[in-house]
Amino acid sequence: MKFIKDLNSGDRVADIYFCKHMQAATTKNGKTYYSVILQDKTGTVDAKVWEPNSEGIDDFDSLDYIDVYGEVTSFNGALQINIKRARLCHEGEYDESLYLPVSSKNNDEMYKDLLAIINTVGNKYLKALLDALFVKDEEFIKAFRKSSAAKSVHHGFVGGLLEHTLSVTRMCDYFSKAYPAINRDLLITAAICHDIGKTRELSLFPMNDYTDEGQFLGHIVMGSEMVADKIRDIADFPVLLKQELQHCILSHHGKYEYGSPKMPAIIEAMALHLADNTDAKLETFTEILNNTNEVGWLGYNRLMESNLFDTRVES
Repeated sequence: MKFIKDLNSGDRVADIYFCKHMQAATTKNGKTYYSVILQDKTGTVDAKVWEPNSEGIDDFDSLDYIDVYGEVTSFNGALQINIKRARLCHEGEYDESLYLPVSSKNNDEMYKDLLAIINTVGNKYLKALLDALFVKDEEFIKAFRKSSAAKSVHHGFVGGLLEHTLSVTRMCDYFSKAYPAINRDLLITAAICHDIGKTRELSLFPMNDYTDEGQFLGHIVMGSEMVADKIRDIADFPVLLKQELQHCILSHHGKYEYGSPKMPAIIEAMALHLADNTDAKLETFTEILNNTNEVGWLGYNRLMESNLFDTRVES
């Protein structure tokens, strides 16, 4: 299979792709055509079916897998595929992992590492909470392991939520060793739980889009509620400990303008915010570097609020 990132103008394609979006449109002359976005794990490309009623064009729609034959052209500086034939594919003809963005890290190994950290939590109430979510709740575990950490910006791929959570937790583990004032059990639990609301804020791939609940409430509020729901089933869970944990989740974005309902008021909340922000920013920068064909100066980036430079450029 030739991946989208490797396509060049003039290439011919004869491969299966995921149809992320398909919409009928009309030319200025009143002729109907299909505007299509094709996707594989390396990215997306615009495509057009100029003769949708011709022989060799199956009926297909958004979220279908289609076997495409066509030519790669360049239009307004961007690649575009002129689809000549399109066959609707059926389950078993394709490997979904080739079409959806997936973490480069092994999901099983990451989850094993996360469980190992959970087993180091000594507070019996916090350990019971973590076990209730990450050991016993099979529906939650399945969603958590498949979820992305964002629709875009950083960790926007299958397994992204697990990868981000593990990275933040490891950072928080270091903080707890470097700064003795930190309650390690509280911080580790907060780190592991801080983004669990994203399992409900975003739908799973291939959609990876905001749910109604996600739009109305957001993952921060939902995560705090999910923790509270599990705590209700843990007898004698200390009220103050519950409030501290929820506070860490509610304040982990650090500032009101970043969507945080609360500002960090305890050292564990501040440590979590810094770890979360660090991993998000560095992953975002990494993805920018990995998704550019430029060298040296890359231009101004809105997310980084700076003109970026790739230090990997050959001297």
